[in-house]
Amino acid sequence: MRKQRSLLFLLSLWVAASCSAQSPTVETVASGLKHPWNLAFLPDGRWLVTERSGQLRVIKDGQLQAQPVSGLPPVYAASQGGLFDVLPAPDFAESQLIYLSFAHGSPKANGTRVVRARLEGDQLTEVTPIFTASPLKDTPVHYGGRMAWDASGKLLLTLGDGFDYREEAQKLDSHYGAIVRLNPDGSVPADNPFVGRPGAKPEIFSYGHRNVQGLVVTESGSVYSHEHGPRGGDELNHIVAGRNYGWPAITYGVDYSGAVISPYTEMEGMEQPLIHWTPSIAVSGMSVVTGTRYPDWQGNLLISSLVERSVRRIELDASGKATQSKLYQHDARLRDVQVGPDGHIYLLSDSGDGSVLRLRFD
Repeated sequence: MRKQRSLLFLLSLWVAASCSAQSPTVETVASGLKHPWNLAFLPDGRWLVTERSGQLRVIKDGQLQAQPVSGLPPVYAASQGGLFDVLPAPDFAESQLIYLSFAHGSPKANGTRVVRARLEGDQLTEVTPIFTASPLKDTPVHYGGRMAWDASGKLLLTLGDGFDYREEAQKLDSHYGAIVRLNPDGSVPADNPFVGRPGAKPEIFSYGHRNVQGLVVTESGSVYSHEHGPRGGDELNHIVAGRNYGWPAITYGVDYSGAVISPYTEMEGMEQPLIHWTPSIAVSGMSVVTGTRYPDWQGNLLISSLVERSVRRIELDASGKATQSKLYQHDARLRDVQVGPDGHIYLLSDSGDGSVLRLRFD
């Protein structure tokens, strides 16, 4: 009996320590943001936050600046459409260049567009469109919109299937349901997997996606994305050039009506997700843990969610197997998660009065 009590006591200490590790201090860095979508850090200490309604905001010296950056292009802000990612150029300290992704067009003809611009003080200059997904669509949903630099300095951009056009995600003659890869000026890299294939869009890097909402490139150069499933079937994928990720021919989800989309969860020539979430947690942002603040988490993926309102930590072993744990539970929808220059974890809460939150686990 004494031995059993000792074991129970040790177990209670372990549980307490585990719970403590998952209970960070939460600090509000900025509030009053209109559906913030993405957070980026500049080398000069400023932070940039996109608002889905079309504003680019600046946080300087810990304070949200009252006026948004001027000079942004027109944004089609409707339903899921709006301003999405802001991505500094790798040489931002010298060039002052940033990239913005957003919904462009009109209700009857819209799509995801990327512009390159120079950030001079609190205004954009030299705003230049470098990519527009085609063909345009007439639905205000499923745009993708996440961006990242790959190991060779090429721009990766995620796109969606437009919801009503899901079968197009299995075709190479449109950008629906694809991840595309571009040179920094928007031209097509010569080593893209479908360059020279008749009828194929040469920008396509991978295809068979539904609505990719998270995209990261690790220090080793590996590319990971996650995407919304329908009712179930959210996916985390390891992205490899030229691969087909299956949507909608294979899926772990069903339609919102409950109808079967496909009877298959796997098929020859189509990739399997590392993780799928059924029911859906509504994955949103994603980042990689770097720096020395949390050495035990080095290289782990952090994924935020809208429906579950959580942050999940994903560990990847040498064989590529992924295991997950819930790192944090919030009381509101979370749109993005980023690791800051200080090594702390930052979140964007998704509402008309959204916030930038800092999580401190130390």
